[in-house]
Amino acid sequence: MRVVIGADVGGSKTVVVAEVDGEVRARIQAPGAALRPDLVLRSATTIADAIRRSLAEVGRPSADVIVVGAAGAGRQQEAKELARALRAEELAETVRVTTDGEIALVAAFGQSPGILILAGTGSVGLARDPQGTIHRAGGYGWQMGDEGSGYALGRAALGAVGRAVDGRAEATVLSQRVLTATRSSDISRLVRWAAAAGPGEIAGLAPLVLEAAESGDRAAGEMVTRAAEDLLALAVSLRGLFSEEKAVPVAITGGVFESGPLAGALRAMLAARSDVMPVDDIVDPVAGALSLARDIAETVSE
Repeated sequence: MRVVIGADVGGSKTVVVAEVDGEVRARIQAPGAALRPDLVLRSATTIADAIRRSLAEVGRPSADVIVVGAAGAGRQQEAKELARALRAEELAETVRVTTDGEIALVAAFGQSPGILILAGTGSVGLARDPQGTIHRAGGYGWQMGDEGSGYALGRAALGAVGRAVDGRAEATVLSQRVLTATRSSDISRLVRWAAAAGPGEIAGLAPLVLEAAESGDRAAGEMVTRAAEDLLALAVSLRGLFSEEKAVPVAITGGVFESGPLAGALRAMLAARSDVMPVDDIVDPVAGALSLARDIAETVSE
């Protein structure tokens, strides 16, 4: 019996899937555990716990191969520390740590060329060129970028509430919804909440924006349009890596696309261009981690 495990580790959630002899037997969701400098062991604890839960469901003490794709693993030091910590847990004979972007690219295109837009708590554009080299655009974190992300939408919502209170902008249904979601009785308490909130907490307001946009709120609709334009810019910046002869496929993945209008808005913008071609399905990155784990298991068994 061959057991392989794939893990997709993001800022807001961690997804672990266990596969036994090619059949998915467990799918576990846990809190986000994106890698941060000096906090790798905390991430490893969350990931290891989710992996153990998946192993318990399939009735095995360990797996043959585990592949973890984690946000923040593009920094080599953190990636090495996470791999070392997971190996110390004796969860599998072979453990590989890579980025959440790589597993998403594999899930979307295998080893074929294409562009991927990943937008969850943060955002980044990735591309595998015809020579197999991986490139990126954006992904600089909430201080320097993350345009079109859950954080960007949440930050925009907070700004809209403040402007509406001042009379600098029209009223928006987001005002009361944001106050309620943050348990703030008034704007002063909301200011205090925002000052103490981390990027993940700000990104947690993004669903409010998407829901309000769907209900027709103008301010929220403008935020979604801006987010789609920012994410489109990532794809366009990567398009130059490819020849101009045919449209390049562009796939999307991440929490902000799972519900609401942003996925539709971005796909419409992509479809309006002749040099790119939107992929219909939203990519499940953990499928890419499983694919890589299978490849490693087959290589080891040869």
